[in-house]
Amino acid sequence: MNVILFNLSLLFYLLSTASYMLFLVVNKALFEKVGYYVLFSGFCIHLISIFWRYFHAGYTPITNIYESLSFLSLCVTAFFLYLRRIYRIEILGCIITPVIFLMLVWAFSFPSDIRPLPPILDSYWLPIHTVFSFSGNAIFFIGFFISLIYLFVERGIKKKRFPSISARLPSLETLDLINYRCMSYGFPFLTVGIITGSIWASTAWGSYWSWDPKETWSLIVWITYAILIHNRLTIGWRGKKTAYMMIIGFFFILITFLGVNLLAGGLHSYL
Repeated sequence: MNVILFNLSLLFYLLSTASYMLFLVVNKALFEKVGYYVLFSGFCIHLISIFWRYFHAGYTPITNIYESLSFLSLCVTAFFLYLRRIYRIEILGCIITPVIFLMLVWAFSFPSDIRPLPPILDSYWLPIHTVFSFSGNAIFFIGFFISLIYLFVERGIKKKRFPSISARLPSLETLDLINYRCMSYGFPFLTVGIITGSIWASTAWGSYWSWDPKETWSLIVWITYAILIHNRLTIGWRGKKTAYMMIIGFFFILITFLGVNLLAGGLHSYL
């Protein structure tokens, strides 16, 4: 049943992507609305599939690459739906929906069967640590694309070249504000994720910090966004500086989330 629900959500994400692509081509608001509501439906089905897997497995299903990609895509979808409702950034759906769909397709390349939970993961800290960490990553994921759009719009204004799509993009002020919201929401989630992970490490390995590759890169990510927030609040960093730092921070997240798990190993190699 879990596989059926997951496949059904994947179908809805594909339909939403197709609708947003039509919106991008013909610029008809109807296609965007259809894409939005189909995406919301896919999100609901996806959420149910994760709950179904949770009750069937008996643990929070964020314990391997397949489950991690699935849950991350769910968090990305949730935050996009929130931003779309608050800021009316419809055009962002043309970027986010195909990324969500491809992320789930990629998840299929990893084993999806439910396996016994490794003893090290059998802890009440599992849902707390992972949900906060993945929520923070998803928010910064959106911030990455907002930053790319900001640089695209800024470049067009600077060179006085305005592609037809530019008129449908948010203003630089709106994009910068959304980036600030991503920082304001993502950083607390990231901080709590690191703190709870440290407490969990103490109970599991007897040490709050072991300089494991994943721990080290998580700290690098945290420092990057801490510098960004500090400089924005104290010396007024705005615009391009924020966008570039958000992009750099996101690449560090990719290294932490995938590079360490797939290449570096360490104490988190069970993922």
